[in-house]
Amino acid sequence: MQILTSTAELREVLALQRLGGRSIGLVPTMGNLHSGHLKLVDSAVKQCDFVVSTIFVNPLQFGPNEDLEAYPRSLRDDQEKLISAACSCLFVPAEEELFGPERKDTTIISVPEMSEIYCGKSRPGHFDGVATIVCKLFNIVQPDKAFFGYKDYQQLLLIRRMTQDLSFDIEIVGIETARNASGLALSSRNSYLDREELATAAMLYHCLASAADAIINGSRDYLKLEKTATQKLSDAGFVVDYFSICNAENLVAASHQDRSLVILAAAILGSCRLIDNVQLQVDVQSIERQVN
Repeated sequence: MQILTSTAELREVLALQRLGGRSIGLVPTMGNLHSGHLKLVDSAVKQCDFVVSTIFVNPLQFGPNEDLEAYPRSLRDDQEKLISAACSCLFVPAEEELFGPERKDTTIISVPEMSEIYCGKSRPGHFDGVATIVCKLFNIVQPDKAFFGYKDYQQLLLIRRMTQDLSFDIEIVGIETARNASGLALSSRNSYLDREELATAAMLYHCLASAADAIINGSRDYLKLEKTATQKLSDAGFVVDYFSICNAENLVAASHQDRSLVILAAAILGSCRLIDNVQLQVDVQSIERQVN
C-alpha cells in the first residue's frame, strides 16, 4: 500500500492508474478505523481496480465546543488495517495541504435545506464542512466510485445531492451499517463510552427496530411512535436530539402515502453523541423492513 501526503504525488499515481485503464474507488474517513470502515474498503476493493482511502480529521465539520482535539487518532493501527484490507493507497494530507495557510479563507460548499435539518440543525455548519471536504477529495481523486456508510444516512443523502448538483461523474455507493453483537452501530466515537454506557447505547438501535416493527404491524401514528421512543430513551439516560420517521428520499416528515421510509435518531449518552437509522419499505400488499 502506498502512503502519500501530497496532492501532487497522489495525482501522479492516479494518472498512471488511469493510463492503465484501471477504475478508481475512494473511501474517505477520519481514521480510528473499525470494521464498518473496513466494510467500505472491502466493497471498494471488490468493485474497483485501485482503491484510495483517506484519513483526515476535518476541522471544518467540528463546532467550536465539539471534540476536534479529543477525536481519537490511531494512524499506525489504521495503516495496518488498510494493508490487511488490500487498500491500494492511503492519502494522509496535512491541514495546510488541503486548506492552505489560512483555513478560514477556504471556499465553503453548502447544500441547502438538507444541511439545515436534524444533525445540521443541532450542529450548525457541520454539513458545510462535510460537503467542502468531500468535494475537495472528489476533485483531487476523481474516482469512479466513492463509498459511504448508511449509518450517516443524512450525510449520504447530502453527498448524493451535492454530487448530482455539481455534476460529478461519480457513483456514490452506500454500504450497510456495521453493528456489534448488541446491535449498536459501530462508530469511532464509541470509544468515549464506558462499559455501562456501552451496554445502554444499544437501546438506540432497539428503539429504532421497535418502531419499524410497529409500522410493519400496521401502526401509522408516527408521532406517537416517535414520542414513545423518545420517552424510553430519555428514561434510560439519553439526551435525545431527535427520533423522526421520515420520507427516505428527502427526510421530510413521513406521511401515510410514503412507501420508502427511514427512521432517524440522534442522542447523547454520557459524552458520546450517537446516531443511527433503520430503513423500511412500506408496500400496499406487503410490508418488509430493510435494516442497514
